[in-house]
Amino acid sequence: MTTMEPVPTLVHRDSPFINFRDFDFDEGSHGYRWIDAKRFQLSSEALDDREVLAALIAHPQFRDTYDGAGVQDWPRHGQWWLERITPDAYKTVDAETAVDVVHSWANQHGDVQESLASRLRQEIYTPIRKATSRYLLGQLPEDAFHDYGPIHIEYHELVLIDRPAATLTLLVAADD
Repeated sequence: MTTMEPVPTLVHRDSPFINFRDFDFDEGSHGYRWIDAKRFQLSSEALDDREVLAALIAHPQFRDTYDGAGVQDWPRHGQWWLERITPDAYKTVDAETAVDVVHSWANQHGDVQESLASRLRQEIYTPIRKATSRYLLGQLPEDAFHDYGPIHIEYHELVLIDRPAATLTLLVAADD
């Protein structure tokens, strides 16, 4: 008898990284900012968004503290204890709100130069607008911070689900 392995809900594809230091800013004005985009292939099995968010939280790639250590087998995500993040921690937002979160953060020290603005339009704002649903990680309680969090000055996290493209993108925009 042959047993069938379950098809994983999410398969990690790649993790493009936009480092503001790679663009021309006046000395020190890039603010040590960056955007990490973890992109996943979403299985064709029709799960509702809450189940997809739960699959993301359970995925090994979600165990990234974004402190340079990369993905580790530990109970942390971003600045928080992993167990404190649930699908209900993510709030539905529209495309305009999601773009505004990233745009306001990226331009907090003045407009970014055109080469960076172009990359943000292509790799961040366009996928936000194309997504069929968007989720913003809400405010977690203070006791949700893990043992050495918070380490970022600002931290913004969005999840983009694009059903026609069968993709999920986890966006983290932060500065340190």
